[in-house]
Amino acid sequence: MVNRSDVHYFGAGPAPLPTAVLEEAAQVLLNYKDKGVGLCEISHRSPEANAILAETKQALITLLDIPDDYDVLFLQSGGSGEFSATVYNLVAIWVEKKRAKIAEEVGDNQDEVLARLRKVVDEELKLDYLVTGSWSLKASQEAARLVGAKHVNVAADARKANGGKFGAIPSEDQWSLTPRTAGGGPALVYFCDNETVDGVEFPAFPKSLEGDDAPLVCADMSSNFISRKVDVRKYAVIFGGAQKNIGNTGIAIVILRKSLLPPHATPASPDLLRQLNLSVGPIVLDYPTIAKNNSLYNTLPIFDVWVAGQVMLGLVNAYGTKRIGGQEEISNEKARSIYDTLDKYPDVYRVVPDKSVRSRMNICFRVHGGDADKEKGFLAGAEKKGLLGLKGHRSVGGIRASNYNAVTTEGANLLVKYLEEYAKS
Repeated sequence: MVNRSDVHYFGAGPAPLPTAVLEEAAQVLLNYKDKGVGLCEISHRSPEANAILAETKQALITLLDIPDDYDVLFLQSGGSGEFSATVYNLVAIWVEKKRAKIAEEVGDNQDEVLARLRKVVDEELKLDYLVTGSWSLKASQEAARLVGAKHVNVAADARKANGGKFGAIPSEDQWSLTPRTAGGGPALVYFCDNETVDGVEFPAFPKSLEGDDAPLVCADMSSNFISRKVDVRKYAVIFGGAQKNIGNTGIAIVILRKSLLPPHATPASPDLLRQLNLSVGPIVLDYPTIAKNNSLYNTLPIFDVWVAGQVMLGLVNAYGTKRIGGQEEISNEKARSIYDTLDKYPDVYRVVPDKSVRSRMNICFRVHGGDADKEKGFLAGAEKKGLLGLKGHRSVGGIRASNYNAVTTEGANLLVKYLEEYAKS
């Protein structure tokens, strides 16, 4: 029998969870707070469920120092569902702003308002995407499916600057962002902060997206959530699936600027969107509805929220006033030691992404130039030492060591030791 303590898991998602959280989870699944029923069995509208939601939300607010003018939502969408949700919600806001402006100019002539609005949508509606890996590519493709390819502006495609493959981020002077003008600009600018498949991470927030007239920035942080400091104010929407750094599969977490919610902002009505041949999103992805109902419009998996909350509370208790900065220091050190070892043996290992954008979370490399048999041997040798989950994504192959928060320093050190032994053998 293999014990949990005998292995170190580097899978990219579902990812490892802190053992202490899993041990407690085993107990609450059977009997939550001595109530005689398990956590998966309690009502999502019970006082206990509301307390779990509040505690989990507060833990995230504390860790990332989220300002009061932001809300935190929990949805069952997963990260991929948020590809759609960001489009549905922010396009509806963009359309309503345009409609209101036209109505001010032409008055109550609804036929004229609709005619002019159709022209504005046809000519001006743009969604900017920075395509730096597999997930931002999927997000841009989903946007094109929902609103039409003519409205999607791929402002940067990393493959064009990297021999047709992902692994770099084009310099910002090469981006073709939709121009920002008074009362104009894209409905959103979208990027994936960390590309799980391709091992590419933005080293910092893009400078070209800063400023008072900055567009609505949506960032997918599924695989580097709560691993480093984030200036939340620079984003309109941050989202991430829980199953990598935060919890188990089942929920997505959204950090949303409250100015995008009623009464500050009003989305276009479903009837108007249909008249404009634009998609109407499902109610379970509608941010105003989810926010109004404290994430409980439909049956939220409270157990999944509880797990995420326990993980985040563990970090709050561990790092105190350092907040997420404490975890960032550890994440950076683990990644540094692994990358330094890979770089030490260039005849054996080749790190896939460019050094300037190497992910701290997903360390992607090839062994002996990508020789299939030797990479299989490398993986087999790792498994014998209890180092699991190192196989690269099926779409790109190779090796991938995911350095999530629950990967201990001991686990990272054992991987480094194996990298050394393999290279020398």
